[in-house]
Amino acid sequence: MKNYKTEQIRNVALISHGGAGKTSLAEALLFTTGAVNRLGKVEAGNTVTDFEPDEIKRQVTIGTALAPLEWDGVKINILDTPGFFDFFADVQSALRVADSAVVVVCGVSGVEVGTEKVWRYADEYQLPRLVFINKLNRENANFEGALDQLRSHFGVKVFPLQFPIGKEESFKGVVDLVKMKALLYEDESGLKMREDEIPADLREKAEELREKVVEAAAEADDSLMEKYLEEEALEEEEIRKALRIGTLEGKIIPVLCGSATKNLGMQPLLDLISGALPSPADRPAVSGRLPGKEEETMRKAAADEPFSALVFKTVADPYVGRVNYVRVYSGTLKADSQIYNAGKEKAERLGNIFYMRGKTQIQTPEVVCGDIGALVKLAATTTGDTLCDKASPIILPSMDFPEPVISFAIEPKSKGDEDKVGVGLARFLEEDPTFRVERNTETKQIIISGMGDTHLDVIVDRLAQRYGVEVNLSTPKVPYKETIRGSFKKEGKYKKQSGGRGQYGHVYLELNSMPRGEGFVFDDKIVGGVVPRQYIPAVEKGVVEAMEEGILAGYPVVDIRVALYDGSYHTVDSSEMAFKIAAAMAFRGAMEKAEPVLLEPIMDVEITIPENFMGDIMGDMNSRRGRIQGMIPGEGQQIIKVQAPLAEMFTYSIELRSMTQGRGVFKMKFSHYEEVPFQESDKIIAAAKAAKEEKDK
Repeated sequence: MKNYKTEQIRNVALISHGGAGKTSLAEALLFTTGAVNRLGKVEAGNTVTDFEPDEIKRQVTIGTALAPLEWDGVKINILDTPGFFDFFADVQSALRVADSAVVVVCGVSGVEVGTEKVWRYADEYQLPRLVFINKLNRENANFEGALDQLRSHFGVKVFPLQFPIGKEESFKGVVDLVKMKALLYEDESGLKMREDEIPADLREKAEELREKVVEAAAEADDSLMEKYLEEEALEEEEIRKALRIGTLEGKIIPVLCGSATKNLGMQPLLDLISGALPSPADRPAVSGRLPGKEEETMRKAAADEPFSALVFKTVADPYVGRVNYVRVYSGTLKADSQIYNAGKEKAERLGNIFYMRGKTQIQTPEVVCGDIGALVKLAATTTGDTLCDKASPIILPSMDFPEPVISFAIEPKSKGDEDKVGVGLARFLEEDPTFRVERNTETKQIIISGMGDTHLDVIVDRLAQRYGVEVNLSTPKVPYKETIRGSFKKEGKYKKQSGGRGQYGHVYLELNSMPRGEGFVFDDKIVGGVVPRQYIPAVEKGVVEAMEEGILAGYPVVDIRVALYDGSYHTVDSSEMAFKIAAAMAFRGAMEKAEPVLLEPIMDVEITIPENFMGDIMGDMNSRRGRIQGMIPGEGQQIIKVQAPLAEMFTYSIELRSMTQGRGVFKMKFSHYEEVPFQESDKIIAAAKAAKEEKDK
């Protein structure tokens, strides 16, 4: 692949609801431009951009893949993104480094939930875009219906530049409203296209829609408005220029159509991408900050600017090592050079650099400003890091990834595989910023968290594929705690004589409850040396060890004040061990009488949903013992603030998605502990006792 100037590069993200045909579209574009010599199929598992074994097995895109191609003197970096909600973090990464987007809409299904989501993401990054209505060869495909939905959801700036000739199986070409020609396909490959006159039965429709295109072009370009108002005819080239201006400014969103699996409609799409969508040089300069300061600095998309690049994706390949995908924002990235990781303050030595086409590496001596490349075996660099010239450091804004919403406990099926699991999970942490691993010291479980059950299923599949280890997932144990409501005094005496030196420890303890979250306080109230000073730390240690397992269900004890106020000792038989045991005996005895209760973690939950789902969500939250804390109205959305027990929230992401047709999102963080209601407490205690009996068998 030859080197291109910044002005000749287009970084285009394909975005859509799952199943609209992004991967098939990427494949058709590669085939049409000659980058590949056969048209792969998702169903056959032989596409360029879905190459991971789990993508082939599931027939869905899981991670963003790159597919550079060349068309009419322009290099187009296609970023094929996931459409499934669990993997939308990769969509955000792609949009962060893209300069424009192609929104793919299924001609049968029309605008779907995922379409709305990716459109909002593109709005956040202020990306110019166009729409491709796909699958027009399918049964029940309806171009007009999909177009009406697009205009209804996203406004009248959505303009068709084409409409189909033929319907469903008879779909054979498009009417180009700029050229005012019929573009017809002459063979099954979709590579041979000829221009012809518009069929007579479509002429009236074409003229009507053409007038709207001309009007939109005139509104986008002031120099054409006067000509349009004077009813002068606009030349084709004038219209194209105005459409580009309108598209770059977001005033016009062109709509094209076709069928990716039949390879119909690709040439006009490639022409519009290269002609109307922006190059990196057309986009605003990128802003960043100086390391260690809040001071802002800018980088223009120019070769003579200091080098800067953002790592937007990391793949931990078990054979190649770590592969970092980078977008160069200024300067030039050269092979066999030294660069600087500004955030981690570490120099990195570069070897070879590559363009990636799916999993294929294409070696290149340099990556110019605005282009996208891949680096291998960097020591410290991960997703979100800025690479730059050490003499002119900058930290570019990273991606704002969502927090995980679902968690499972993970354990290997075979004992002895713990190290393999640990190595695999550590690699996945490097490549997936929405994945989390935590070892819960209280429940003794390893907890993995992600964006949905499918996300974590993929992690499990990849552990088996890459590291040869099978694991089980289960609902995590809730880290309950125990405390007391009241107070009680209790004597603890440990006396043992079995020949030789005996054991003697004797204490009186008083237990009192403390406010929630206060932890543990030990008071030494010994007067007159009835318990010698050297044994008092042993008494406290005995209490602390006894608090590790409460008397109700074996959970840790918290929020309690323990006072040592009396006791006795033996000059020969007393020891630290004896006082530890005596203290533990007194503590357990006192706790039984001091109104022990179970505590459960309560979470702060913030749920964002469309207004029409308010009733369902609030009713569901009540059934989960949630308490509504407040509501914040938004534009067609409502944010509900709730406090709910963690025990009721483990599978909430699945249920929320179901209740809101995928439109609802939530985030959750720990708030505090509070008492478990009586009915729930009895169930938890009974379950804990049953589990202990099973373990002791």
